[in-house]
Amino acid sequence: MSTLPAESAPAAAYPRHWEADVLLRDGQAAHLRPISGEDRELLVEFYEQVSAESKYLRFFAPMPRLSERDVERFTHVDHHERVAFVLTVAQKIIAVGRFDTLPHEEGEPVVAEVAFLVQDAHQGRGIAQLLLEHLAQAGRERGVDRFEAEVLPENHRMSQIFREAGYHVVGGFEDGVMRFRFPIDATETSVSVMQAREHRAEAASIERFFAARSVAVIGASRRQDTIGQTLVRNLVLGDYQGRVYVVNPAAESVAGMPAYASVGDIPDSVDIAVVAVPSDSVADVVLDCAAKGVHGLVVVSSGFAETGDEGRARQRRLVGLARSYGLRLVGPNALGIINTAVEHSLNASLATVMPPRGRAGFFCQSGALGVAILEKVGRRGLGLSTFVSAGNRADVSGNDLLQYWEEDDDTEVVLLYLESIGNPRKFSRIARRVSRRKPVIAVKSGRTTQGVPMGHAVRSSVAPQAAVDAMFRQAGVIQVDTLDELFDVAQLVAHQPLPRGRRVAVVGNSDALGLLAADAAAAVGLQVREPVSLGSEATAEDFEEALDAAIDDPEVDSVVAVFIPPLNTTGTEVAHVLAAVGEQSDKPLVSSFLGSEGIPELLRVPDVAGSTAGRGSVPSYPAVEAAVRALARVVDYAEWRRKPEGDLVPAEEVDLARARTVVNGALMDSPEGRELAFVELRELLGAYGIELWERLEVESEEAAVAAGEKLGWDVVLKATAEHLRQRPDLAHVWRNIDTEAEMRDAWRTMHEIIDHPAAAGFIVQRVAAPGVPVTVGGVEDPLFGPVVSFGVSGAATELLGDRSYRIPPMHGGEAAEMVREIKAAPLLFGYRGSEEVDVASVEDLLLRLAQLKNDLPQVSSLELNLVLVGVDGATVLNAVGRVAPVADARSDWFTRRLSTLPGDTLPG
Repeated sequence: MSTLPAESAPAAAYPRHWEADVLLRDGQAAHLRPISGEDRELLVEFYEQVSAESKYLRFFAPMPRLSERDVERFTHVDHHERVAFVLTVAQKIIAVGRFDTLPHEEGEPVVAEVAFLVQDAHQGRGIAQLLLEHLAQAGRERGVDRFEAEVLPENHRMSQIFREAGYHVVGGFEDGVMRFRFPIDATETSVSVMQAREHRAEAASIERFFAARSVAVIGASRRQDTIGQTLVRNLVLGDYQGRVYVVNPAAESVAGMPAYASVGDIPDSVDIAVVAVPSDSVADVVLDCAAKGVHGLVVVSSGFAETGDEGRARQRRLVGLARSYGLRLVGPNALGIINTAVEHSLNASLATVMPPRGRAGFFCQSGALGVAILEKVGRRGLGLSTFVSAGNRADVSGNDLLQYWEEDDDTEVVLLYLESIGNPRKFSRIARRVSRRKPVIAVKSGRTTQGVPMGHAVRSSVAPQAAVDAMFRQAGVIQVDTLDELFDVAQLVAHQPLPRGRRVAVVGNSDALGLLAADAAAAVGLQVREPVSLGSEATAEDFEEALDAAIDDPEVDSVVAVFIPPLNTTGTEVAHVLAAVGEQSDKPLVSSFLGSEGIPELLRVPDVAGSTAGRGSVPSYPAVEAAVRALARVVDYAEWRRKPEGDLVPAEEVDLARARTVVNGALMDSPEGRELAFVELRELLGAYGIELWERLEVESEEAAVAAGEKLGWDVVLKATAEHLRQRPDLAHVWRNIDTEAEMRDAWRTMHEIIDHPAAAGFIVQRVAAPGVPVTVGGVEDPLFGPVVSFGVSGAATELLGDRSYRIPPMHGGEAAEMVREIKAAPLLFGYRGSEEVDVASVEDLLLRLAQLKNDLPQVSSLELNLVLVGVDGATVLNAVGRVAPVADARSDWFTRRLSTLPGDTLPG
């Protein structure tokens, strides 16, 4: 691309929010930031390491070195008309990307020429794609409409980058070069391309930990009771298949192994380092590991954010340093990581017992809880594929593990113990995709605190707990309340097929327990057939016959087997029957077998892959209620997987440019934000196909009469002040006014009976068709982003909290669920003989408002606080809304960036 930048305009304020830690295609971290005048020497050094061929492809002419004038122009930009990013690793520039706005007339589309230069040693790592994403986001912020690029025909790699970007690219030959042009508005395709690349990079970064062929333990000690000694012992005794190195400058050997003074002294390569040194020494270790070429760090050292402000600052420096040198970090204050695969058998943790091989991947934060989890896993015979206890979760988070487990063939079930969710928007997006393929089961502790422990503090949220729960349901996550329930569900989905429906058969040799199971099933919404009671003298053959009959019954979707010790048969005989039936059945079979918990040895099916228990093994529960509760959770999940997502609002029915004009105009008028006027609300909602019922504001009796005449009578006089709208006596509304006399009577009467009429905010509207009053709202939450709510209008809804919530983007099926899950939903479906209203119009309204909130984060709140839903549609009678500036404008939706620490741009 031949064009050199024009002389720079005066530089704008440095846009710090454009800085980002990013992952390259191979999973290595790097730092992306705007270029600055202080980068002169770094740019010259970078350019010297670029081949002559790459320079020619960039500038269309031999350009062996940069002149002083070139360096000045490249490093001094205004961050507006001329924007440039550098990508650095170890404080060295490895790539540069930039755009320069081309001259244009006012009112014309703004076009910028974009260009990249990547050092040859780093080409093929997805760097140009990353730069293009971030330049496009910066361009959108600066009002750029299109990018343009000139590429030599032989520059196949750059041509491919533009074609794969996900934008609508057009181009052709002109003067011997290929010219590409494309609008940079984020499209569904471009966002999908970005998310696919994000997935591959984050999965690759985690795979580097689990597939490590060499591990260095830094801080290993000769004393038996130390953390370092425990780490070495666990690696060796866990039968790790790779090489273990110990680093201790004060010892010649540790645990019979030679000790090295530093990781740099190790003669071979090192994949990951497990760090157990004092917190104030960890930064030095990072530098040593970076120089050695270590891929990742597992920091078990404490003394970071969990200790207070000083530790939090130390943790921020640690993460920034690690990422700037290309390393990813598990921890600090972590228990460690485990991979039970035979070819790795990696126990890089403080857990003294290696968990059995299994199908579940487990992520948690607390180290103490991690030990308890591993003990429970062993007792239950569940088995894990991989395990991460991330401590303060300063870098690697549950989102990263979800990305890895989605593609990991050894992991069929994902287990999460979450004390906080740093980036729920990203979690929801990834979990929704993973849950379509693999069950994701989560315990969300800190439900009211969102992570009070300072080691993993996140941004505060104003969203109610119901919105958090809705986010889990939306993503298909099986949310449970306790760790025991998590394992109850996990042992079912890990070993039994998913149910095809809600119909349950109960088979057992105890009438009392059979009835308990039936009652428990009915209480959680399962459809129970009459329990099959075999009697206390039932034999193993009786059990086999009854179980086979239940499983063969087309009216049965799952079976609960109850067995207590009788007098004339042994548990072993019945266990063999249960195991044989469970292995062959295509319907889930759960049991309460002799009060056992987990997967008893007698009920296990051998697994050729080496797992503790194979597919078809029958899970047992000490109480039938626990068995039924776990089954109900899995039934709900199976139903979620079968449901079609439904449609989004058609793009052609949304005028996004019109909506942005309203929002941007309000913010230009009031940069700090303000309430939207009624006329602005009508325009904004109209851009999304939502008609706001016309109204005329009146401040006097004469104005009210004039308004009635203008609207053709059959109008309503209404006070809109908040303290009046919730009055159950409806004294703020006077309906069916047909004449001047009726209007004067209404005006005078309302002024007599309501408090402070001068502040009532009177309006006149045409009378709408009768219907059920509902409220549809949307807010921008600091943590969750857009949140949409729905409920029937009135004081009862407010007092009882009878609202449903979802996190956009929303599909038609989710809108339908929102309408039906509130307790007052029967009012919409013909309650006590009333007419059923047009529910489809409400669902459509929810989808349109959700799309609006998804598109426009600057709309901080928007409430359609009076919508009448009748048999012929929904009428929006009133709305209130507010706009406010948004710092990052959800830039993480459109660009790849690693989550940052609390106090930075975006927590994760």
